[in-house]
Amino acid sequence: MSSSLPFLPFTRPSIDEATINSVAETLRSGWITTGPKCRELEAALSARFGGRPVRLVSSATAAMEMALRLAGIGPGDEVITTPMSWVATANVVLTVGATPVFVDADAATRNIDLDRMEAAITPRTKALLPVDLAGAPVDRDRLYAIAKKHQLRVIEDAAQSIGANWGGREIGSFGDLVSISFHANKNLTTAEGGCLVMNTEAEARTFEKLRLQGVTRFPDGTMDVDLLGGKANLTDVAAAIGLGQLKSLDGFTARRRELARLYFQHFDTRLGCELPAAEFERANWHMFQPLLPLERLAGGRPRFIEAMKQGGIGVGVHYPAMHLFTLFRQRGCRPGDFPVSEHIGARTVTLPLFPAMRDEDVKRVCEAVAQAIGSDAVR
Repeated sequence: MSSSLPFLPFTRPSIDEATINSVAETLRSGWITTGPKCRELEAALSARFGGRPVRLVSSATAAMEMALRLAGIGPGDEVITTPMSWVATANVVLTVGATPVFVDADAATRNIDLDRMEAAITPRTKALLPVDLAGAPVDRDRLYAIAKKHQLRVIEDAAQSIGANWGGREIGSFGDLVSISFHANKNLTTAEGGCLVMNTEAEARTFEKLRLQGVTRFPDGTMDVDLLGGKANLTDVAAAIGLGQLKSLDGFTARRRELARLYFQHFDTRLGCELPAAEFERANWHMFQPLLPLERLAGGRPRFIEAMKQGGIGVGVHYPAMHLFTLFRQRGCRPGDFPVSEHIGARTVTLPLFPAMRDEDVKRVCEAVAQAIGSDAVR
């Protein structure tokens, strides 16, 4: 299978000319590291999230790690999370010296199974770290009822869910500590970057020290360091991109939902793929991810990806079940521990979905999927 049509990647950022001009103006200003553009973006995000304190960092990974430190999580503590995520979700727990405790995914939502989450709580559990996979929110009502019952902090890995909502309330506008990613493939990008949404200005002041070497500066030019910080500040160049993106975010979200609806209309259900939940009110459709019918594919997922590439269509894998990585096998995880996550991780593929796609692109992708599966089917 080959195509004369332009290559269609699984994602592509939408950067308008006004944003490009703003970046150029920032570069010409002479102030390119953390400065007025960062403060402007923090204020704009805070306004969007109901006035909650927001601070920018160089990645959502840094935001989650610092959130754990804000919550006092350290050696001897357990943090419950899901193996169905990017590995950073568990790595940050290890970084602060705590232990990630995995809980299997729910087959319907592909997010963490909240019944199993509650059952996994022990006296050593200090925080819950749920993930909104592909921008489909975890049940926040149930999540926070569990956290309140057991007096636990919540660090939301909302890396993929900006623009999503629960019960009409935007993710980030409520809850405990909320980490959001602005990576290049996210619904709102700063090229690289992220933020943490917090509860109080006191938390925000501590976070500011954590992201830049623990330093506090005083008006007389002196400074002090009273805690161990790192280096994770965002640049004004990145913030200029984010400010332009934020103006378009609602339109991006609406378009993603339209494209997702088109996928459901055009996808051939006879292929045997498992489609994600058709949720169009709460989810922001960061990704569209069918699960492949591996029992019907002679060459498995690698052959499918190659066939799609030959047809001019990019495909991603988000994500393998992380407990099967060597790092976590060394810590006692084994195949079969989390069967739902393993099922998803072995079969998932991410198909193209980004605001600049045309309606006919979705049909093209669905036809290519049908051809790739049909040509590789086990007879």
